[in-house]
Amino acid sequence: MTYRLFDTSVWIDFRNGIKSGQTDLLTESIKANKVCCCPVIIQEFLQGIKIDREFYEYEEDFKGLNSLKLDPYFAATSAAQIYRSIRKSGVTIRKPNDCLIAFYAIHFNLELCHNDIDFDRIAENTSLKIWKPF
Repeated sequence: MTYRLFDTSVWIDFRNGIKSGQTDLLTESIKANKVCCCPVIIQEFLQGIKIDREFYEYEEDFKGLNSLKLDPYFAATSAAQIYRSIRKSGVTIRKPNDCLIAFYAIHFNLELCHNDIDFDRIAENTSLKIWKPF
């Protein structure tokens, strides 16, 4: 099993008990310790949790994952370049944070597992590798 980055959309489905190819893969990857995570995914996920106890439990769980670290200015400017280049081709990415997540996956040569069409659009215009269920 390879290391993968899982978008916030998959983490939310996982938390909500939604069964899918993506959440099954996340479950398997967690068991195999093959999950990578970056700061923006942690922020997006945790900011949606309303119950303090749950927030702290998930915060602790994220600490146990393989953490991807980049200089924040390098990551921000690189994500902005992705957004700009795709925008020039006539496609607008709805959430600029998706470009940041995609950049982490590209930079670390990881496959991204997601439930968000914007990542398909990013992959069509960059070297982003996305996981597709069979």
